[in-house]
Amino acid sequence: MAPASVESGMAQGHATGGMVSPDTGTDEGERADGWIAGTFTSDVGWELLETLVDVGDRMAGSEGERAGAEATRDALDRFARDARLETFDLQGWVRGDSAVDAGGSTHDCIALPRSPPGEATGEFVDLGYGLPEDFDADLEGTVVMTASNIPSWYDRFLHRREKYYHAVEAGAAAFVFRNHVEGCLPPTGSVGTEDAPIGEIPAVGVSKEVGSRLARRFEGEEVTVSVDCETPDATSQNVHAELGPDTDERVLVTSHVDAHDIAEGAMDNGAGTAMVVELARALAAREADLETRIEFVCYGSEEVGLVGSTDHAESVDPDAVKAVLNFDGVARGRDLAAYTHGWEELREAVETVADRFDHPFDPVPEVGPHSDHWPYVVRGIPGYHVYAETGDEGRGWGHTRADTFDKLESRDLRESAILLTELAVELASADLTVPRKADEEIARMLEEQDYVEGMKITGDWPYGD
Repeated sequence: MAPASVESGMAQGHATGGMVSPDTGTDEGERADGWIAGTFTSDVGWELLETLVDVGDRMAGSEGERAGAEATRDALDRFARDARLETFDLQGWVRGDSAVDAGGSTHDCIALPRSPPGEATGEFVDLGYGLPEDFDADLEGTVVMTASNIPSWYDRFLHRREKYYHAVEAGAAAFVFRNHVEGCLPPTGSVGTEDAPIGEIPAVGVSKEVGSRLARRFEGEEVTVSVDCETPDATSQNVHAELGPDTDERVLVTSHVDAHDIAEGAMDNGAGTAMVVELARALAAREADLETRIEFVCYGSEEVGLVGSTDHAESVDPDAVKAVLNFDGVARGRDLAAYTHGWEELREAVETVADRFDHPFDPVPEVGPHSDHWPYVVRGIPGYHVYAETGDEGRGWGHTRADTFDKLESRDLRESAILLTELAVELASADLTVPRKADEEIARMLEEQDYVEGMKITGDWPYGD
């Protein structure tokens, strides 16, 4: 990556010494517990969420992503100090037209970001869920389709990119990703690797209904997948701001600003960035409670391979980061859960907050290597991935055109912000020590949870052979 450049915010009235200016929605004279009432009546995060979804296209490297980052910087500048943008270089990708042609007709689809441009024709093969063993067949030159979900009995999550690279390795000419959610919604989601950001074969997403039609009518027949796109050099940016004492160690409170270009990106991840800003507002009122510096970081380009968080994680001293509190998929429901990646101390902190407020908050002990906490966790830095439990399988409306503002409720954002503010204060406590994990321990957990094959085929395995 090129060295980051820094651009400061221009808004005025940011918090200093625990005092917040009157226009921020908090009261300088709040009682010790007044932050809860302030959070439950705040519209700060909700207003930023509405601003982000109204930007339009926030695709990685786009003008919309930049506008979203600037709006986030200015929102943070009301409550925290040194609000700024830090830029980095990016492999860009700009959508053109795409199509699946079969039987003399064209079927609705969307290209998967970072698909290469091109056209491929081959025998259509529906591989169902696209489990690793499903690719043990003669697939040379075929057009392969897999579903976006996995069966309930399968022992781990299979990421879209894993299925794509199994298809590549098997010699497929093109990849079709079928949504498992009804509603005529083709799914998006990137392909490519860190070393080769543009994928190897054309890739498109189709709705459950189109995928079912293709499987029923054209199994074994020739179909053609075509993708038109541009792959320019681009620039993205991370948003930073700080609160609390000027300690060497810090707690990162994070989200990602970018979203797929086909939708508003309200759930994924406008709500996560709105949550960061809502915590900045609440923590500014509690700055005297902070015993470790809080750094807010809202990343660019998460959706195309965790680019912004990787850029930052590679630039910081791992010993300077006490923990990462990452929001991705919050506010989609009322109850929270958090991957804790095997850290008992992180589990206990969640349980402490849940007990204190008598509110559901589920610590999940497993690893979850698919959001912006991961570039830190893989380096042994303690990290959470916080999300809302929906009771549904997979992303639901996420990564489709239906990821829109109307699906969310301000109540869920505010209730979650109260719990997460308290969790941030817990993490910042001088009494809480969370040990680093060695590479061998992270690798062992990934092996126990059967992630190794998938991470190696996508180029994400970080620990050598």
